Amino acid sequence: MAERFDVVVLGAGPAGEVAAGDLAAAGLRTALVERELIGGECTNWACIPTKTLLRPLEAQHASGRIAGVSEPELDWRRIAEYRDWMTRNHDDASAISDYESRGVTVVKGDGRLAGRGRVEVDRRVLETDRVIVATGSAPIVPPIDGLAEAGYWTNRDVTAMSEVPASAVVVGGGPVGVELAQILSRFGAQATIVELFERLIGRETPEIGERIAVALEEEGIALRLGRSAVAAERDGSERVVRFENGDEVRGEILVVAGGRRARTQELGLETVGIDPNPDGIPVDERCRAGDGVWAIGDVTGVALFTHVGKYQARVAVADILGRPARADYRVVPRVVFSDPEVAAVGLTDEQARKQGLDVVAVTVELPEAIARPWTYEEHPRGSRASGSTSRRSRSRPRSRSRRSSTRSSSSRASARPI
Repeated sequence: MAERFDVVVLGAGPAGEVAAGDLAAAGLRTALVERELIGGECTNWACIPTKTLLRPLEAQHASGRIAGVSEPELDWRRIAEYRDWMTRNHDDASAISDYESRGVTVVKGDGRLAGRGRVEVDRRVLETDRVIVATGSAPIVPPIDGLAEAGYWTNRDVTAMSEVPASAVVVGGGPVGVELAQILSRFGAQATIVELFERLIGRETPEIGERIAVALEEEGIALRLGRSAVAAERDGSERVVRFENGDEVRGEILVVAGGRRARTQELGLETVGIDPNPDGIPVDERCRAGDGVWAIGDVTGVALFTHVGKYQARVAVADILGRPARADYRVVPRVVFSDPEVAAVGLTDEQARKQGLDVVAVTVELPEAIARPWTYEEHPRGSRASGSTSRRSRSRPRSRSRRSSTRSSSSRASARPI
């Protein structure tokens, strides 16, 4: 027998959680469907464990750049225990209980649309006039010959590892690849990043990738840029990655970090007339994907960030509740939690020019412009001063620096955050 709900949310990642919680708070009878764990990728295998692992590494390395501070030791067991506590030991029983106490019905299993107003979760049937699809994304596995047979890790395996491998080859030099490589390297693994393009973090301006590359190489991470991995195999305890020119790199583990793709398969979208494109489910400014169907988060392919998914959730909820709301993605902030961090917002120079905008860019070397970087660490990165130069020979930074605000004709500024 079918159960009736005001709204059914498919997917309990950050976007789905916001939607379900807000809808229930508004008095709508809401069902939240999740095939794995409440909190989705972000809470259990990505954002939360990644940042939890990065923080002690950041603190240790930061201490080494501060005058008069000794470098602390890392306790891997204690760090891993805290990571597991942060991810609830991959047990969402308390989260389910919390939702139930707030009037949300949690349904575990693979949910799919089965025609207008009908959602099937295994043998359970949920009827509703409104469905929100928030099924997230999955890692892209590159077509490397022999990859499956060689065996590989994804971000899930790195962030949940119980032991640190001796060495690792990370295929992918985007945000995920850079973060995972630093985690592995700083915990003691010899890490190598393999990237198809000539620079790291290709979504940002070239200078970003260049400076991150210098920082990574200075701490011992090997870079193989502009290299196409065409084959992989297992050789004893090592994985071997081969390139087009016959060269190879080896590591105890091979990590696939080539980006993510919207999870649109096997959702029954065709039963409600929705045809996803390669990026995901197309939505309008109200996050509507079809008649009685909304889509939010990574599955839309708009911008695969947790904060964007939550934003879309609020837009979709407002639309369902009859409130005016329109999504606007012109100034989406983004951060790569590398060391040093990369922060950006809005368009890059290249993206702005492609849109026909008149762009003026300004680069500011912070250690030469203001005093703050020098109070923060002995050798501020981005400075033209040599790291081996004595403090007395360094040119002193100005305590205050006034610089004119430079804008493009469209009132968008291009920031160079590193």
